[in-house]
Amino acid sequence: MRTFEILRILAIVAVVGGVVASRPAVSNDKRAAPAVTAQALPESLERGLQAYRRGDHAAAIKALEGPAAERVFMAQFALAQIYADNSGSETDHAKAYMLYQSIADEYSDVDPDDMRRAPFVARALTTLAGYLLVGIPQIGVTTDPERAADYLHHAALFFGHEDAQFELVKLKLKGDGLPADVASAKHWLSVLTQRGHAGAQAFLADLLWRGKHMDKDQVRAMALISVAAENAPPKERIWIEDVYQNIFCGAGEGIRKQATGIVAEWRTRYGRKPVIQPRFGLTPLDASADRTCQNGERVGPLQAASTSAGASVVPPSAPETGGTTPSSSGPSSSEQATGAIPGSIPGAIPGMPSGEPKAAPGATMGLIPTPAPLTNGGPAPSALPAPAPLASNSKDSIRDIGVTAR
Repeated sequence: MRTFEILRILAIVAVVGGVVASRPAVSNDKRAAPAVTAQALPESLERGLQAYRRGDHAAAIKALEGPAAERVFMAQFALAQIYADNSGSETDHAKAYMLYQSIADEYSDVDPDDMRRAPFVARALTTLAGYLLVGIPQIGVTTDPERAADYLHHAALFFGHEDAQFELVKLKLKGDGLPADVASAKHWLSVLTQRGHAGAQAFLADLLWRGKHMDKDQVRAMALISVAAENAPPKERIWIEDVYQNIFCGAGEGIRKQATGIVAEWRTRYGRKPVIQPRFGLTPLDASADRTCQNGERVGPLQAASTSAGASVVPPSAPETGGTTPSSSGPSSSEQATGAIPGSIPGAIPGMPSGEPKAAPGATMGLIPTPAPLTNGGPAPSALPAPAPLASNSKDSIRDIGVTAR
């Protein structure tokens, strides 16, 4: 009897143990992405992208986590954009890096004419390069200028991405991760300037103002920074307005008046307004700072400055982000924002064609166009505006901008 009872107890234990073992393990990670069925993926993706477009990042993350875990392209990219946004409450650069890295690993060789993915892959590569230049210690990502240069090189040449071309030019000027090469960097700064890239315009204006790597030309610098400030995209606006303030306050009335005659023409020829997506369905407000020079003169548009020393308006620029505390004289603001430009540097971007660069398929970094639905169950970006082509007449040459090789 005793033996029989022992065997019966052992049998019960074995059955109960088998049932428990067959139950799925429960994750203790409350942040794990929710499971999404294949049928629910398109609906969850569309709901997440709609929330992203209206600026509801919390709702967007909740809806996009599932599709992103299933490696749905647009879900990964939109989620990375949210985590990389320093102005939001959901900022998480470690997560953004991992998502961008996943996109780069899987889609770096996508057809550059595939407008559903190529512009966003180029932006992912460009953003990855930025992370590699500063590192992300919390996940063990150390600074790696060489790898950053490789990412930028691929985005700039294979995808023709303007922001990558601009960032690569800055690396070439500094000799950071690439051999220093000034001549080519100056050429591509001029090309991007003529295409209407506000960041390149501001950067080149600062070089012209200081006579760094090129002959000093303060009149052209004043004219060029005026065009850049008028068309600065929100994410680039603060440092571009810093450069404007530095040049405006340092320019005498004579320089401002001479530049006024150039600005009207260059505004039409080289100006390119950024595409700004309204958030929460509202048109963004202009929150420009009230800037002043050290002598108390208020910083204003060049036209007002040339006729009235006490102009009370700030430089015109794209709305959305606020300004900054006025900078004092000293190191250039663009150097502080983009890195100092040491020494002399000659140059050409490796592999960059000698003629006109490929038209950039992407808009300004950090801005995502409204996706359009696809028949295969996933939305894709709408066609992005191509930059204006370079004019062929002599006035549109690089010499017109004022860049001459030494």
